[in-house]
Amino acid sequence: MTTVTLPGGRFTMGSTAFYAEEGPCREVEVAPFAISSTPVTNAAFAAFVEDTGHVTRAERLGAAVFVVPEGPVDLADPTWWRLEPGASWRSPEGPGSDVAARPDHPVVQVDLRDATAYAAWAGGRLPSEEEWEYAARGGSAQEYPWGSQSRPDGPAGPVPAVVWDGDFPVVGPSGWGTRPVGCHPANGFGLYDVVGQVWEWTTTPYRDRAAGCCAAAGRDPLAPADPHRVLKGGSFLCADNYCRRYRPAARIPMSSGSASANVGFRCAFDPN
Repeated sequence: MTTVTLPGGRFTMGSTAFYAEEGPCREVEVAPFAISSTPVTNAAFAAFVEDTGHVTRAERLGAAVFVVPEGPVDLADPTWWRLEPGASWRSPEGPGSDVAARPDHPVVQVDLRDATAYAAWAGGRLPSEEEWEYAARGGSAQEYPWGSQSRPDGPAGPVPAVVWDGDFPVVGPSGWGTRPVGCHPANGFGLYDVVGQVWEWTTTPYRDRAAGCCAAAGRDPLAPADPHRVLKGGSFLCADNYCRRYRPAARIPMSSGSASANVGFRCAFDPN
């Protein structure tokens, strides 16, 4: 696993330009730490499972899968999520799918317990929301890791991140879903896929009642009291007409016992 060591320091966290749950902007200080340069991949998670015999909750209970709507939909009513028995990190879209051809894609369908177990096995932990956003900003105070505009080459140019191709939920010519990690330029700290691609777990409890727009509904029935944690970074389901959350300040809640086809994680490490 490639990591980047960060010096820590003060930075301005949050945003008031997009969604209410991201504010207010405030000065935050984080201590030095290291963090994975990419989200954890299917190949890396497979090595962990092979070594430990870990069984994810999704493998026992199923998980949320994304289903492309057949026609026009109300974007305020997310009918494109379905709880699918048999969906897991091995079969992210449910029975019949597999990750054999995508070892370098981010692992998904892992809940907080699964991500925490992997991080401990790797000698690390999960980042806090403050650490995650500090790392994702890459030393910049702009809204996006690459600058002030979502499309740095102009309105007709591409978003330099793994996001929805076109108006959600109409599938564009490049399709949808995760891509190999690192297929877009790194941020100022040398981290890849900090926005788009997959939402990422943090250890921070979510205390705002706003639900966000693209988290799958559902809760692990074996752990009904599990608190919601903050997810960061947006995912491949983000689109300008639906969810402009492919930014470091973006945040949504997720039940810590839930798993979804667009949620993964990366690891943090304390200084030696």
